[in-house]
Amino acid sequence: MDENRRLRLGVNIDHVATIRNARGGDHPDPLRAAQVAAAAGADGITAHLREDRRHIGDRDIARLREEIELPLNFEMAATAEMVSIAVRHRPHAACIVPERREERTTEGGIDAAGRLDQLRPTVDALAEAGIRVSLFIEPDVRQLEAAVALGAPVVELHTGRYCEAYASGPDAFGAELRRLKEATTTGAELGLEVHAGHGLSFDTVAGVARLPEIRELNIGHFLIGEAIFGGLADAVRTMRDLMDRARAGVGA
Repeated sequence: MDENRRLRLGVNIDHVATIRNARGGDHPDPLRAAQVAAAAGADGITAHLREDRRHIGDRDIARLREEIELPLNFEMAATAEMVSIAVRHRPHAACIVPERREERTTEGGIDAAGRLDQLRPTVDALAEAGIRVSLFIEPDVRQLEAAVALGAPVVELHTGRYCEAYASGPDAFGAELRRLKEATTTGAELGLEVHAGHGLSFDTVAGVARLPEIRELNIGHFLIGEAIFGGLADAVRTMRDLMDRARAGVGA
C-alpha cells in the first residue's frame, strides 16, 4: 500500500499496567506488551500517565523511551507536572487529554475552544521542546478551529460516541460516522493531521479506517481485552489487517 495512504496503528498499553497494578510487582510488563505490539505490526505506542498513576507509572515512561524504537505518544493532562515530565523524556508526540480522578477512563474530548488561554502555555512549552502536540477533541468544528488557534498540528478525534452507537443500530451508527467524516474533512481543510481513537473494536474500526483524511488510529482497551483470549500479537495483527483492508476499500 502507498505509504501516503497507509493508516498507522498506535497501540495503547495502559491496561497492561492496570492488570499489573491490581496485584503489584512487575507482571505483566507494559514494556513487553509494547515489544509484542511492535513485532505484530504496530506503528507506535501510546501510554497515558495519569495524575493518580492508576496504570502507567513514571518508570514505564522512562523504559518505553529508552527501549522501544517505535514513536511514543505520551497522553497527558495539561498540568505543569506533566509538561515537566514530557520535556524531560521528549516523546515523539504528546496528546493533551481531559482528566478527572473520578472517571474510569477518558470520557470525552478536551474543551479546547473553551480553554484556549489555559491550554496555550502547555502547547507552547511542548512545541518548544520539539514534541509534536496533539489535542484529543470531539469531532466538532469549534474544537478543530481551536486546535489551529493554539498551534497544535495534530488532533485525535474522540470516537467514543461512534462506537457506542454501534449497538443502537445502523441509523445511529451511520449518523455518528457522518459526524466523524465531516470533522475529518474539515480538519484536513484546516491543515491539521487527523487521528482518531477511543473504544474502537474489530466491529467498528472499518468505518473510521475508510476515512481517507485519518492518518492514525490509537487503540488500547479492546486489544488488551482480546489478548486474554488469543494473545496480543494476534489481536494486533487482526486489527492491522482490518484497517488495511478497509483503507484499501475491501468489503466497503
